[in-house]
Amino acid sequence: MGPELRDRFVSLLSERVRFALPLARFTSFRIGGLADVFAEPATLEELRTLLVLLHAEHLPFFLLGGGTNILVSDNGVRGVVMKLGAGFHYACWAEQEGSAIVKVGAANSLGRFVREAVRKGYQGVEFAEGIPGSVGGGLLMNAGAFGGELSRVVTTIRGVDSAGRVARLSGEEIGFAYRRTGLPPRFVVTEVELHLQRGEPVEIAVAMERAQRKRQQHQPHGYPNAGSIFKNPPGLYAGRLIEAAGLKGRTQGKAAISAQHANFIVNTGGASAASVRCLMEQAQHVVWEKHQVWLEPEVRFVGDWTTKD
Repeated sequence: MGPELRDRFVSLLSERVRFALPLARFTSFRIGGLADVFAEPATLEELRTLLVLLHAEHLPFFLLGGGTNILVSDNGVRGVVMKLGAGFHYACWAEQEGSAIVKVGAANSLGRFVREAVRKGYQGVEFAEGIPGSVGGGLLMNAGAFGGELSRVVTTIRGVDSAGRVARLSGEEIGFAYRRTGLPPRFVVTEVELHLQRGEPVEIAVAMERAQRKRQQHQPHGYPNAGSIFKNPPGLYAGRLIEAAGLKGRTQGKAAISAQHANFIVNTGGASAASVRCLMEQAQHVVWEKHQVWLEPEVRFVGDWTTKD
């Protein structure tokens, strides 16, 4: 990247752009190499201008949310890693009798929003208590647990395309599917609108506490991880298949398949992305040999995964 382009980034974002920045501290795995450019637009206008610049310069970018459900390569990320800044942390409530329309900034914490909804007496998102990350990241993964999914309460989203145009997409246009969406390429979600119904406060609180308790009982704590590593195959559970294949507790370098829940890989201290991916591939092949089921990753592989000599 030439000095002229670097100057344009600095002119647009000032101290909110950094170069050759280590990404490990921005991911829940605490793993990841350097970002060529790390940009934090704080307003919608900054985001639009940045996207136009990236489009004109043919620069790839990756939108980083809360850093969960991703595995960033040890080689880092070429192009630009973008993280939405202060202007995208909000929740605007329009309450009416029996329901509410809520507009939530994509950078807002999903967990914080869930707790706010429960405090206000609204149901529909209590299943997400304990799911880490941002609201925007939860949308892209169609976050779900214990029978609930965000797709059931999202009505529209707002975002910016690569040409800097602001657009709204309805729930039908988002293309929700199991643990993913079908958004247009290079479309950056800035706001999620949800329709929530009032419920019985005690029942909602109990449901949230139940979800929280299940996570505490069955999911690993104390070591960095990225959440569920594989999607559940139809009618099956990835963790049970991995455990039945005898892989619970298997290690590769400083990465380990959790002894508490086999669909989690944990960083026991200084694990590399290559070690995590190697464990994932082992799990896929052994489960296939024993059960003839191929496990599809739920985590996204981010960055440069080319092998260096």
